Amino acid sequence: MGVAYKAVQWNRQKFVYDIILLTTVVFYLFFFEGISLHFSSDLDIKGIWIRAFGSAAFILLHVILSIGPLSRLSPKFLPLLYNRRHMGVTMFILALLHARDALAWYHDFGNLEPIVSLFVSNTHYADFIRFPFEALGGVALVILFLMAATSHDFWLTNLTAPVWKALHMGVYLAYGLLVGHVVLGALETNTHPLLTLAVGVGFVWIVGIHLITALREAQKDGAPLFGPPAQPKVDADGFVHVGSVQDIPENRAKIAVVAGERVAIFKYEGKISAISNVCQHQNGPLGEGKIVDGCITCPWHGYQYLPESGISPPPFTEKIPTFNVKLQGDQILVSAKPNLPGTPVVPAVIGQV
Repeated sequence: MGVAYKAVQWNRQKFVYDIILLTTVVFYLFFFEGISLHFSSDLDIKGIWIRAFGSAAFILLHVILSIGPLSRLSPKFLPLLYNRRHMGVTMFILALLHARDALAWYHDFGNLEPIVSLFVSNTHYADFIRFPFEALGGVALVILFLMAATSHDFWLTNLTAPVWKALHMGVYLAYGLLVGHVVLGALETNTHPLLTLAVGVGFVWIVGIHLITALREAQKDGAPLFGPPAQPKVDADGFVHVGSVQDIPENRAKIAVVAGERVAIFKYEGKISAISNVCQHQNGPLGEGKIVDGCITCPWHGYQYLPESGISPPPFTEKIPTFNVKLQGDQILVSAKPNLPGTPVVPAVIGQV
């Protein structure tokens, strides 16, 4: 959490992950060069580095797109989630180096500006085999630039979380464009099927891991695979039964779906409070976090909220919706209607009649 702009909030973990990331990228680039020259010593070194930068960016994009679903399937992958922004910026820089060298190599010797030449030198837009694949890469690079430029929390705060999240979902459009860029480029310039096969395997992996995660999340919510979700029973006061006090460990939460929204119900100091499960930072799952120093702490990036009000402790200003809650014996009931973000709610006291 931060109240003032700071380019990078360094800590020991970020240093370690960034050193590993950069070391791996540098190793890959020189490994790619060595392998390429080993099998074909007459290759131009400039062409090798164009492919090295491009393939490194494409592989790193697969890693980035895999981290989110893998983190949902296993908390062991959460540490990677903390460093995903740095991976994204690194991936964009590699893609930019690939584009810079490719423009200089293929479009720097004509009468047109290289960028103009990229989009007009090949006009076979209606021909699948001869389609101008470089244009797909150019459009994808613009999307990746917008994402890298707005990856800082400064933009998250000023654009608001929903707008920022929607903007960064553009990574999937960029991925689709890059799959087309690589596959069509391989069809035009390579006769060996290995590259096309590798791209296909990567695409199946990305689609598969997202589908598996979506099915797992739907199963957690008790939603059917097909058809509308079952409607919970709402009592005369508008409350929904979500489980027993014994279901929740101390200082932890149970996540329940109430009126189509995930709600995190926390047990702490003999009390029960309910808040939205969605962190204001990056939509992290608050119900998978725990209470630290009296505050609900998001498991993704440590954003904190007071359980009674959904307000971040001073000097921070984030707010999330709260829910009225009551107990019938040891059974927990949560209001189906959320309160406005930051609305104080008196916690239900365990054992109080």
